[in-house]
Amino acid sequence: MNLNFNMKFAEGYSSNSQIARVLTENWVKENSYCPCCGANPIVEYENNRPVADFYCSKCAEEFELKSKNGKLGGIINDGAYSTMIQRITSNSNPNFFFLTYNKQNTVDNFLIIPKQFFTPEIIIKRPPLSDTAKRAGWIGCNIDISTISNLGKIFLVNNSNIVKPELVQEAFNKTRFLREKNIESKGWILDILNCIEKIPTKDFTLKEVYNFEKELMIKYPNNNHIKDKIRQQLQFLRDKGLIEFNGRGIYKKT
Repeated sequence: MNLNFNMKFAEGYSSNSQIARVLTENWVKENSYCPCCGANPIVEYENNRPVADFYCSKCAEEFELKSKNGKLGGIINDGAYSTMIQRITSNSNPNFFFLTYNKQNTVDNFLIIPKQFFTPEIIIKRPPLSDTAKRAGWIGCNIDISTISNLGKIFLVNNSNIVKPELVQEAFNKTRFLREKNIESKGWILDILNCIEKIPTKDFTLKEVYNFEKELMIKYPNNNHIKDKIRQQLQFLRDKGLIEFNGRGIYKKT
């Protein structure tokens, strides 16, 4: 994997946004592989495809690319709000690549967030454009990736360090079971994962997870059995190998 952009693809372009798009898309096409099955290279779709930018010809996973000059941050600008909501709640939503680069035109970070981690909650609606705007009334959105579990942020390149592909594949496929869940069930699993990640130690207790009961009650006001639900999700995560149960209400992050 070569972390440098191939600058010859910028020739003939004057717009900075066009140059950035061409350079980043070409870099992914020449350097990335499928995080699901490891196939290399992935294939670029034709321009202006509304659903995704790349796909894997072996396992058919689809990927959309978001790139940024500088630090990634927790909020990512995206397109139309209604389109984004429709996509992530459908069966055809893609996985998302996020790429950051520097002034030297080299890649700093390249990660994938699998599609099962995208829920309507992380899509933030922006105010409509004013009546004087060219697209008056248009409503865009931002993606809040700061609330996504660390299990859903899988780096192929982390701070200019290339991660071993076998580790990427293992991490990507570890949570594929979430795709089988409906929105509500998936939401509960992801919420409990986030609660666990807020606990600073690797070992944690059931009581420490119970401390998030009030927070979960606000989110699920119609559920009168929050503690039962917490225990249920912990057992599920244990069965999936994402946490270990060591007896007497003590768990361990794997």
